[in-house]
Amino acid sequence: MIRTVLEEFKVPKQGTAYADPHLDTLFETYTQDRSAYFILEKEGEIIGGAGIMPLEESDHNSCELQKMYLTSSVRGIGLGAIMMKKCLNFAKNNEFDQCYLETLPYMKAAQVLYKKAGFRPLEKRIGNTGHFSCNVWMLKDV
Repeated sequence: MIRTVLEEFKVPKQGTAYADPHLDTLFETYTQDRSAYFILEKEGEIIGGAGIMPLEESDHNSCELQKMYLTSSVRGIGLGAIMMKKCLNFAKNNEFDQCYLETLPYMKAAQVLYKKAGFRPLEKRIGNTGHFSCNVWMLKDV
């Protein structure tokens, strides 16, 4: 589902979530401490998901909102906000101070959603996500 959504948006295959080796092992990846991946399912089909985990190589007590995607059939009806809230509640319950995310400049609808939730733009990336093609960085206090 994630790769299908990324292809729909013509996301670069290198330097984005598309190339993440974790996509093939999401269950194992999100069993790490202070990590979770939530999915949306409709009639046995996964229609969305969102993950949260500690931000790699961060000097702060930060987590990263990651791999939050919805199929086109369920976008624009509030499910993204619900998924993000679930992830942010998880972050708060796991005592993170900040939540970071990266996206692409043309993913405007996502950026509107993030700003409504209190994310603010950053001038440079933090941590090490490996997503060198993503050049919109945002942060929110949890």
